[in-house]
Amino acid sequence: MSADVPAGVHGDPPPPVPAARRGGSRVRRGVIAIAALVVVLLVAVSVFAVVTVRRPLPQTDGTLTLTGLDAEVSVLRDAQGVPQIYADTPEDLFRAQGYVQAQDRFFEMDYRRHVTAGRLAELVGDSQVAIDADKVTRTFGWRLVAEEEWKILAPETKAYLQAYADGVNAYIEDRDPSEIALEYTVLGTSVSVPDPEPWDPIDSLAWLKAMAWDLRGNYDDELERAIAYGGFAGAPNGAQDPAKVAQDVARVSTLFPPYAAQANLPVLDPSEVPTTSEPVQVEGAEQTAYAPTLAGSELQSAVAAADAALAAVPVLVGRGEGTGSNSWVVSGEHTTSGKPLLANDPHLSLQAPGVWAQVGLHCNEVSAACGFDVSGFSFAGFPGVIIGHNADVAWGLTNMGADVTDFFIERVRDDTYLRGDDWESLETRTETIKVNGGEDVELKIASTVHGPIVSTVLPMDRVAESPTEGTPLGDYEVSLRWTALDPGHTADAVFAFNLASDAEDMKAAAALFEVPAQNIVFATTDGHIGYQAPGRIPVRANVEGPVPSDGTWPRPGWDERYDWTGYVPAAQMPGVVDPEEGFIVAANQAVLPAGTTPFLTTDWDYGYRSQRIRTLLQEEIDSGRKVDAQTMNEIQNDDWSPYAAALVPLLLEQDVENSKGVRNDFAAEGQDLLADWDQHMDKDSAAAAYFAAVWRNLLEITFWDDLPESIRPAGGSRWLAVVQNMLADETNAFWDDRQTVSVVETRDEVLNRAITSARLDLTTELSKKTTDWEWGKLHTLSLGHLVLDNEAVPGFVRAYMNPRKVAMPGGSSIVNATSWDAASGSFEVTSGPSMRMVVDLDDLDASTWVTVTGASGHPASKHYEDQLGTWAAGETYAWPFTADAVRSGTKDTLTLVP
Repeated sequence: MSADVPAGVHGDPPPPVPAARRGGSRVRRGVIAIAALVVVLLVAVSVFAVVTVRRPLPQTDGTLTLTGLDAEVSVLRDAQGVPQIYADTPEDLFRAQGYVQAQDRFFEMDYRRHVTAGRLAELVGDSQVAIDADKVTRTFGWRLVAEEEWKILAPETKAYLQAYADGVNAYIEDRDPSEIALEYTVLGTSVSVPDPEPWDPIDSLAWLKAMAWDLRGNYDDELERAIAYGGFAGAPNGAQDPAKVAQDVARVSTLFPPYAAQANLPVLDPSEVPTTSEPVQVEGAEQTAYAPTLAGSELQSAVAAADAALAAVPVLVGRGEGTGSNSWVVSGEHTTSGKPLLANDPHLSLQAPGVWAQVGLHCNEVSAACGFDVSGFSFAGFPGVIIGHNADVAWGLTNMGADVTDFFIERVRDDTYLRGDDWESLETRTETIKVNGGEDVELKIASTVHGPIVSTVLPMDRVAESPTEGTPLGDYEVSLRWTALDPGHTADAVFAFNLASDAEDMKAAAALFEVPAQNIVFATTDGHIGYQAPGRIPVRANVEGPVPSDGTWPRPGWDERYDWTGYVPAAQMPGVVDPEEGFIVAANQAVLPAGTTPFLTTDWDYGYRSQRIRTLLQEEIDSGRKVDAQTMNEIQNDDWSPYAAALVPLLLEQDVENSKGVRNDFAAEGQDLLADWDQHMDKDSAAAAYFAAVWRNLLEITFWDDLPESIRPAGGSRWLAVVQNMLADETNAFWDDRQTVSVVETRDEVLNRAITSARLDLTTELSKKTTDWEWGKLHTLSLGHLVLDNEAVPGFVRAYMNPRKVAMPGGSSIVNATSWDAASGSFEVTSGPSMRMVVDLDDLDASTWVTVTGASGHPASKHYEDQLGTWAAGETYAWPFTADAVRSGTKDTLTLVP
């Protein structure tokens, strides 16, 4: 017997056990038996777990029956699992898209429709967060608006939406929830999980409202102005010195500086854009009954209640200072191929699964009867392609940031509100919120002529108004006027873009794209480039007074002069085709300079990203080099920091000393990193890590003593503009720390404190040795599951559902816009490029794309996060379009038969 083979193997009998050890042997046998049982149980649990998590994985190869089809449909998937769908009719095409997206992402779709209908508590259970979200969404009435929208859509749009819904329902019909998505199994451990309701076209339309809400423009700035004014004024309600009002309004304005159009150029040269709309003038208005009340505690209480209510709506697309996008298009005169190139990377909230679903939609024979031959990025839950290209046109979208919301301060008494000298009846309705596992919640919703009252939705401690003599004026409340609460034609626009063939078609489609207001850049295969601003843009009266009436501040609802007077006609919205410059950059900066009509907003992104893109393009052109797709991708990943360009020279001038006036060598080690730094936020850069800490601390030291916690600076482009304007004024009041009563701080003292504290912070957060510092160790992306990433879910489940953490370069207001929130103290990525695409109009098969996670919404799928590493590295995948290119990259083929 071999010495390394134990006794009992190969039939040899085991040696006898001595009597003294027989009792221990029985114990051991018992332990072995228990261990064996544990192993069996572990294997059984493992098998159950594997079966459970893999049960929802769809069939992607072979043949399946899809009820309602007129003919066979082919679904070809590539190595990343992206579906390219081929059908004979539009209805079959969208029916198959609904089926395939339900295969891949039905839970995501179901979650979204519960949110948009105000029924989240029906899905996730008795959660106050869910109930609050439902209350606010019901108050908006997103689904009610979608129901009205359905009535005005084009017949073919209705047909496509219905076909898509039929495809979704064909997939979920007769399937147990556990066969559809793992999330239902997890939720089933704590709440009842019924079979999903059939998908309805209204579910798709309501999703457009959620998208519009997250991309709505300047509502945050509008509320922040009112909150900041209240903090600065600090006066009780009532009479107030007009000079003091003007002073406080001016101080608020310093926190919202005008757009510097000379430094960061607008999207369009106004000389190339005919504009005809003029602002409505209303002269001689007095605001004595309005401006002083903005400082009153009862009105500030109402504004705070509105702010809290609106924050309760779940983020579905993106929100906050980091929500923006890059897009640009270069004409053939500057490209290697002689045809245009187009790039787009929307900056949105990042989660798992990612918000975009890549797809190709192809009619087998493109004709008047079936004209779709389009590929790009869609939303699971809505048919068609939102961003992408067809055989003739490519288009990209970025948020225009137009001011499409206004808050109205209302005087409410019982069930009436003040309009002029009269009290009019509020429009009211009552809705019931069903709670899975809990009691129903009754919600009374009140609206004025301006829109729903949002300040009463959530229970909050409110400051009551002091009694007044005579007729009581009632309580202050806040209502919301928003363009998306009127039915519109955005659904029609999606299919118009998909079928467009030239610049005129793009302009016509843009006229239908009413909400959200987006910048549209486009290029055609016959060599044209262009820009078009779509959107339903309010026209406001110009009312004289100390508080601007341009939509940047809340408006007095009792004064009809502040009501919207209409919308900018689509024909007057800015646009251009083939500008002389030969390229167009639209990255959330101003569309036109201030004072140019039509008025869109004053609250733009401040244009640091857009100007950097322009600079890089111009450098290529001036050098004589031609731009190619690789150049476009490199620009998308540029991580040069405009913050560093503005601050590093001053930081290096500071004499870092201790309290005794002696050089602080320890603190200076951080400062020294900046001397030879190239000002790029590379993930392995020590200087980038240190500079980010300096910027974070500078904002805290400068502003936290002046501003309420709810509006502390997150550090986006507006705050860079604010600080840049302050740098030349060494004794600006914001430099002074109001908490140090006996000392008045100046600019250099604040810079020194930021330098020193950043060194100490990174010593704690990373290492005492600066050689150990790396930006990517601080600046990481942790993608969270859209529902199950919360403390109520067991850690091992969260770990399974959430993709791995990745280190990231870039930062806020950088072209590679991986934003972070300075007010939180954390450098974690809060939003970023949700996808990247570059379209080559010379050879569409040479285009590239990538999304942040993957094509599948199933954690057990290899396509759940298989694009994450590629995306994080700034790389992309080939994007086949023609039938031959698609077939050559196909890994799975599913045939859907009638």
